[in-house]
Amino acid sequence: MTLTSNPALAPTVLAERITDAAAAAAALLPSPETLVAGDAVPAASIAGNGWTLGATALVDPGSDSHVGVLVRADLGEALAAAPDGGLDLGAAVQPALDAAAQALGAAAGPGQTLAGSALADTLGRALIAVPLMAGGEVAAAVFLVAPADAMVGGSAAGSAMPAPTMITPNRGVEMLHGVNMEVTVELGRTRLSVRELLALSPGHVLELDRAAGSPADLLVNGRLIARGEVVVVDEDFALRVTEIVPQSAAG
Repeated sequence: MTLTSNPALAPTVLAERITDAAAAAAALLPSPETLVAGDAVPAASIAGNGWTLGATALVDPGSDSHVGVLVRADLGEALAAAPDGGLDLGAAVQPALDAAAQALGAAAGPGQTLAGSALADTLGRALIAVPLMAGGEVAAAVFLVAPADAMVGGSAAGSAMPAPTMITPNRGVEMLHGVNMEVTVELGRTRLSVRELLALSPGHVLELDRAAGSPADLLVNGRLIARGEVVVVDEDFALRVTEIVPQSAAG
């Protein structure tokens, strides 16, 4: 897609397109509640209003146009504290960026996480934005960075839209609730030499480092989260959680 001097992207048409893009992104952002795209507004409504973390993806290399997603700071903190070394926002919201770009008739490049001055600079070049609402509050926002001449006759995106109303983030960390994480149950561990490993055969018994009847470990992305007892539910193994492990003790 080429945004520059595209007659299909007059201000009113661009507002419709970015709203469609926001709705497509909302469907794929992790959230316990349905996210609903609001009305498109000038990007001035989002710049400098509490947004400290975002992610963008290039959608038009020829004109350096990007589609982006803004989230609250506590979402970033929760991502950073996630098990197994944390999660990168750009990677976590890549499906949403892909969907937004597709709605714009383009393909998204790799998601890039933005914070601090890099985010401020990007928002300073943004033309148009759409808040994503959940429970009557702003949970996130989708925005478009494009050159000024992306509008017919070089008119600004905001010229055909309502006066700016500040879009301030109200929600954040709960958007992580929809992120899939690998959960495993560990009965115990042992160590084998290469010689012993190569000697394994059907019927071989391995002694684990845990006594019979001891609780099994519940790990999320490799990090110890809880312990419990192994039970059988409908002929399948299951774990009944008996203890939540404090993260200071989990290491």
